[in-house]
Amino acid sequence: MISLSHRHERVLRLLCQRLGEEVLWAVTGSTGLALQGVRVEPHDIDLQTDARGAYRIEELLTEFVKKKVVFSSTERICSHVGAFEIEGLVVEVMGALQKRLPDGTWEAPVDVALHRRFVRFKDLLVPVISLEHELRAYRLLGREETARRIEARLREVSGF
Repeated sequence: MISLSHRHERVLRLLCQRLGEEVLWAVTGSTGLALQGVRVEPHDIDLQTDARGAYRIEELLTEFVKKKVVFSSTERICSHVGAFEIEGLVVEVMGALQKRLPDGTWEAPVDVALHRRFVRFKDLLVPVISLEHELRAYRLLGREETARRIEARLREVSGF
């Protein structure tokens, strides 16, 4: 059973209506995991898209912009990132997300189309990043506790 707050539901509904098929996007992070049955407590909503999609999402959600989309890079990740606040809930967008590999090079930007799946949440069909991809990403970032939870869910649904 998926457990998300009413506020999460209202914001997901707005995102599905506003973004629809206008851009290639998917929910990731804790909300994406929760939508797929992983036992996590989501506090915000993270979206993945390509570089162009990040700026288009900013246009489509202009009245909610908290931090304009810009290219940002840290030691471990880089992307076109921006933040929105909808009904008091932070929604972060990451476009063309890349993670640094153990050898110091950057992986190719995440191909959202390749890793996107759709899950039913009440009457919504919500795009999410697959659990298999999330598992690799969380391991690469050294977030082993969440990786173990994802792995447990994959075993539940597919004998992974």
